[in-house]
Amino acid sequence: MEEKYNPKEIEKKWQEHWEKEGLFSVREDHSLPKFYCLEMFPYPSGRIHMGHVRNYVIGDVIARYKKMRGFNVLHPMGWDAFGLPAENAAIKHGVLPAKWTFENIDYMKGQLKKMGLSYDWAREVTTCKPEYYRWNQWFFLKMLERGLAYKKASFVNWCPSCETVLANEQVIDEKCWRCDNTVIQKELEQWFFKITGYAEELLRDADKLGGWPEKVVTMQRNWIGRSEGVEVDFKIVGTDRTVRIFTTRQDTLYGATFMSVAKMHPLVEGLVKDENTRREIASLSEDPEQKEGVFTGHYAENPLTGDHIPIWVANFVLMEYGTGAVMAVPAHDQRDFEFAKKYDLPVKVVIEKWQGARGEGSREGAFEEDGILVDSSQFSGLPSREAREKIADYIEQKELGKRVVNYKLRDWGISRQRYWGTPIPVVYCDSCGIMPVPENELPVILPQDVVFTGKGVSPLLEVKSFVDTKCPRCGKDARRETDTMDTFVDSSWYFIAYCLGGNAKVDLNSAISGQRSAGAIHESPLRYWMPVDQYIGGIEHAVLHLLYSRFFTKVIRDIGLIETDEPFTSLLTQGMVIKDGAKMSKSKGNVVDPDFLINKYGTDTVRVFCMFAAPPERDLEWSDQGVEGAYRFLNRVWGLVYNNKFKIQDSKFKIEEIFSLQPSAISLLRKTHQTIKKVTGSIEKDYHFNTAIAALMELINEISSFNPSGEKDFEVLGLSMRQAIVLLSPFAPHVAEELWRQTGGKEGLLKQPWPSWDEEIAKEEETELVVQINGKVRGRVMIPAGLDDEAVKEKAFSEPKVREHLDGKTLKKVVVVQGRLVNIVI
Repeated sequence: MEEKYNPKEIEKKWQEHWEKEGLFSVREDHSLPKFYCLEMFPYPSGRIHMGHVRNYVIGDVIARYKKMRGFNVLHPMGWDAFGLPAENAAIKHGVLPAKWTFENIDYMKGQLKKMGLSYDWAREVTTCKPEYYRWNQWFFLKMLERGLAYKKASFVNWCPSCETVLANEQVIDEKCWRCDNTVIQKELEQWFFKITGYAEELLRDADKLGGWPEKVVTMQRNWIGRSEGVEVDFKIVGTDRTVRIFTTRQDTLYGATFMSVAKMHPLVEGLVKDENTRREIASLSEDPEQKEGVFTGHYAENPLTGDHIPIWVANFVLMEYGTGAVMAVPAHDQRDFEFAKKYDLPVKVVIEKWQGARGEGSREGAFEEDGILVDSSQFSGLPSREAREKIADYIEQKELGKRVVNYKLRDWGISRQRYWGTPIPVVYCDSCGIMPVPENELPVILPQDVVFTGKGVSPLLEVKSFVDTKCPRCGKDARRETDTMDTFVDSSWYFIAYCLGGNAKVDLNSAISGQRSAGAIHESPLRYWMPVDQYIGGIEHAVLHLLYSRFFTKVIRDIGLIETDEPFTSLLTQGMVIKDGAKMSKSKGNVVDPDFLINKYGTDTVRVFCMFAAPPERDLEWSDQGVEGAYRFLNRVWGLVYNNKFKIQDSKFKIEEIFSLQPSAISLLRKTHQTIKKVTGSIEKDYHFNTAIAALMELINEISSFNPSGEKDFEVLGLSMRQAIVLLSPFAPHVAEELWRQTGGKEGLLKQPWPSWDEEIAKEEETELVVQINGKVRGRVMIPAGLDDEAVKEKAFSEPKVREHLDGKTLKKVVVVQGRLVNIVI
């Protein structure tokens, strides 16, 4: 053993050993409990950053710990490899997206291997490979068969900068999630997945997500947005047309003073003929906060009052929610109130506050709460809740409308006018219409001979050899679909592919037929591994990837591949890595290069710092001093073993010999068992690795100060040191593995059982505490040694006789004499 800690040499040695031994490869073993640990796979952008490092080390600590606890652990990794950056690189640098992507994968894979991560690389998936994306196409065909994939003309979110469609979830504050440019509405023929067909189940099953952060579950519930209300038809005055509105506040129908419709509503095209008005409508701001509108010149008749109310086109009404038309009640909706004030529209109060302060809200703002109905015909005087039910009954009896349940969730638009994505497996035939590509012709291969200009339509349109094909039904000339799938399709089922062995081994047809055969359910790898037990990734995916994955899992279940309803049992959303008060980014100039740190300090130092600096769910504030501190800690552990290795490698100490030990040895033994308990508890409870490492540091301090004087003392030293090495191993696996072997370990640490503690030994020594009141002894209590003053006071005040003497008295002060007494002055 070298005197000096040399992380570069040690880490290379053990990484090569682990790979040679295939230590992280795993197969189904029904004799063992399984644990599927998964971090969100990265986009191969070229380099890993500190956010990646933190994410993957969290997962690796969990995976290594679970393996030592006797679980059969699946811990895979892959690449979310389709996406816009590869096309941008092709445009900017003239390199094909495939070449750019695979070069990045090679480099990043090397970086991940340097981190000592316990991945089963045999199960690697790369989503841009045909053997993977053929199953994207297979899922599309299965959804098409079930009516869950369809095509329609619709107004879509269009990013002029990226020149592609965005899903609603990819539009944040009216801006593109990717480039932050303003998104506009554009009408295109698009393919959709009918996620709304699973809206109720997605909402209901949110109750099953007990292992998810409540914040994420709430975000999903809000995004799905279930609302109960009524749809009501308003006649358009002077025409034979009607416009349907949806409202959850039918108790305010008598207060509607105008109607607002989305500028994309079909009604607008039919009613507005004046070109100047059309231009005004087209120029309405895309920012709904501006609350702009244009009067159409037409009126609608309120079916409950007979009032004629003006129809306005308003920029804050969304075609995607409800019916795209809203009855406006400015007295009881703040958005309508602000619009009415801006355009001098009437405000009619129909709900009073409970105290009867009628109309108070109409001057300065809307009264949006429940109350008592007024000026509402036969419903006046009813409380809002009761009125909603009775007005809904009335509407249905008079056939003016009906009760409905609506969802804010919209169907998932998957069409993208880009090249680097999964080709959609349909063709267009003039005779037969839209025809799916037969399964036996999958995959539809993405061509490589593509010219990128960065402008206009998808470059696939220019590839004649790809576009021109034959109709699978009639054999006539046909055209391939040139849109590709949203890349979120790739990440919505990749966790399934890992279970089946990775890219090269995925065969979903065989998986289905195999599971239908006799006795196959027990043997199925999908049914063995799914669901993922622990999923780790950023909270920014709460209503994107995570929601789509839940949808896909339910579809996959209904296809017959799995039985589970949800993909991820537990979810850990790790915080960001920040430096100088901001998230690390090249633009801010505060990026820390993981390669530099690993070369300077070693992987184990980086791992320990990332786990020690903050709990996983909290943001990690970068600290160069913290990295140095982690490096010093590992050097200290190394030095302890080096200085004592000949004394500790043959420890044969038995617990029953504790009574023959010196007090200092008993104290170290107690600290060792306390540390095992603390580290185990910190990992098991919310993965608070920072407190686990803090406990390890305390143990190392105690070992350092221990001065053994006899054979039994040296055996206790050996036991404590070796247990500390085992406890350290999930966090710093390379140095721990080296020290384990140097202290006599024959097999690798991952084959060692996780240490257990003895509750009796872990107990602190207790001392008797005398409790005095005004100098007189009033009680005695036994307390653990080492309690701080506040804890000692709490123990003293809890003694029944002491409480009796204090009853009704005024406390003046409390004096604590550590280890002896507490004097309470009253």
